[in-house]
Amino acid sequence: MQLRLLVALLATATPLTTALAAPPEAPNKIFQGRDLFGLQYATDPQIRPDGRAVAYARRSFDIMTDRGRSSIWLVDTETGTQTPVVAGAGSHSSPRWSPKGDRLAYVSSAEDGRPQLYVRWMQTGQTAKLAELLDAPDSLTWSPDGKWIAFTMFAPDEKKPLGEAPPKPENAQWAPPLEVITDITYRADGAGYLKPGYTHVYVVAADGGTPRQLTFGAFNEQGPLSWAPDGSYIVATGNRNENWRREPVNTELYRISLADGQLTQLTKRNGPDGSARVSPDGKSIAYLSFEDKFMGYQNVELYVMNADGSNARSLTSSLDRSIDSVEWAPNGRDLYIQYDDHAVTKVARAALNGKVTPVTQGLSGSSLDRPYTGGTFTVANDGTIAFTSGTGTRPSDVSIARGGRTKQLTDLNEGSLAGKTLGQVQHLDVKSSFDQRPVDAWLVLPPNFDRNKKYPLILEIHGGPFSAYGPVFSTDNQLYAAAGYVVLYTNPRGSTSYGDEFANLIHHKYPGNDYDDLISCVDAAIAQGFVDPDNLFVTGGSGGGVLTAWIVGKTNRFKAAASQKPVINWASLVLTTDGTAFMTKYWFGKTPWEDPQSYWTRSPLSLVGSVKTPTLVVVGDQDFRTPLSDSEQYYQALQLAGVPTGLVKVPGASHGGFTARPSQSAAKASAILAWFERYRAQ
Repeated sequence: MQLRLLVALLATATPLTTALAAPPEAPNKIFQGRDLFGLQYATDPQIRPDGRAVAYARRSFDIMTDRGRSSIWLVDTETGTQTPVVAGAGSHSSPRWSPKGDRLAYVSSAEDGRPQLYVRWMQTGQTAKLAELLDAPDSLTWSPDGKWIAFTMFAPDEKKPLGEAPPKPENAQWAPPLEVITDITYRADGAGYLKPGYTHVYVVAADGGTPRQLTFGAFNEQGPLSWAPDGSYIVATGNRNENWRREPVNTELYRISLADGQLTQLTKRNGPDGSARVSPDGKSIAYLSFEDKFMGYQNVELYVMNADGSNARSLTSSLDRSIDSVEWAPNGRDLYIQYDDHAVTKVARAALNGKVTPVTQGLSGSSLDRPYTGGTFTVANDGTIAFTSGTGTRPSDVSIARGGRTKQLTDLNEGSLAGKTLGQVQHLDVKSSFDQRPVDAWLVLPPNFDRNKKYPLILEIHGGPFSAYGPVFSTDNQLYAAAGYVVLYTNPRGSTSYGDEFANLIHHKYPGNDYDDLISCVDAAIAQGFVDPDNLFVTGGSGGGVLTAWIVGKTNRFKAAASQKPVINWASLVLTTDGTAFMTKYWFGKTPWEDPQSYWTRSPLSLVGSVKTPTLVVVGDQDFRTPLSDSEQYYQALQLAGVPTGLVKVPGASHGGFTARPSQSAAKASAILAWFERYRAQ
């Protein structure tokens, strides 16, 4: 599907095009939009308990349907030999090994398009659907004896009508009934308008049967789920506080009895408690948490408590890094944790005395369009770690760490990228002009780069704002580099992986001095000698879209800009986003009517009168995080101000799914490049 363009230009120029390039007559060695369809990447690596094989979900793309698809593959950890487990029609994901490694549970939509729970007996290759589920199961977890599988699932809940329509005559063609909304969170990005109901915990026999619902009520539970070693209870995350709808961060851990569903609250702190892991001996529970201080960013710490909830203590309070996931080591005496450190994702061993020892690094996530940090890992009984790994020129593959050595098991893009000359990624040292703090930055160099030439530069800014870029693969950056641009991406203040203090430099003042960091990075790139200072361009999405709009309101250095899915007016944004309760409380501290000036002075809309830079606005028309209305405000404001502008809408795209369809991802990058070419000095 092509992008739909609403372009109103106040300056004549060559037509703006988003067409995908026609197939070349001979193989093209430069990365192109069409190459997005050939990419594959690994997610969710699940190592078998004996450490001899890894099941993982392989994501690829169908050029005929323009959609991603997921299959499940098995890779031998000694030989690297791969075999498909479930790779037919439909989508297949969430592989989970039984405790003995003889069966594999997974979710598949092969039968009729509805996600269902299946189990495969690995020795015979036989599969069975365990039950007829009304909604998609999530957080699959085997019981220690292999007899049960616990999962979470949405349960519909019909709400009482508000009034009623008059009786409808037989065969009459009336309008649909009224939709009544009463919850503060009534829509979610990627999900749309929410159906009434709640997510609860279920169990089903591993050889099939009717699922049994364990939790009830007008509350939600979520995974990951963790079983007691004797199978008597499950620990889940929930929020059953009286005002839970307006306190999205204040979750607790609950013990759920398998016998009768009795709930016992294990944590009571003000803040998020989640990701519980019961120790192998059942005496302790590890989990992730922090004491909520209502800051924009707060490090998530690793905690351990007794199984009854007593004696809770942090093991990583001195690490100053946020923990993303945790698993017990098989010996039960220490744990494995994942965290980002200076834009590199690592797995480390955390002892119960708080000592943290890195084990492996270089994890890579599933974000293809931009180089965000991330990744996942699992641990076998022998201590072998399976994880997703990647580089600046390759999306995520499956690797293992064993005995102090790391081995890459897959090379999913050898066929599609081996013949391509990709942009090489190199680190750039920068110090901010504001306070001389070091700022991490990277350059993606055009293919066949010549240091003696001058290249135009694109500053590409990450979103969040509390997130981080790293030296990993990015289709956007590779497409920009292939078009002849040096691409600069950075981690300005507010970025994660540099500690709590660095992230909170933008607390209640974003955008702010992150602007100085970004401009300092541009100056450092120019100082390399191969960047043309008269050909600077800027773009970014979400938080990067905010900063793009902020930058062009502060300086006229850039020839053109493309602000993607931005926040333009904070007052309207926090009242239309799907994160209303969070943003007002944590990013501002007050509502727009309590402190309108703060909302206005931090809104790029306040700077429109100073904008001279031709600025394109790009947004998904189903974006419920930074809704379409904010982008339309900016487009209309720029029109009124007489600034060359255009509005690009990505049909059917949410905030998180902005580039989920390859044709739209390629066309979006092409539209931005076409916009920049209009204003590029020759």
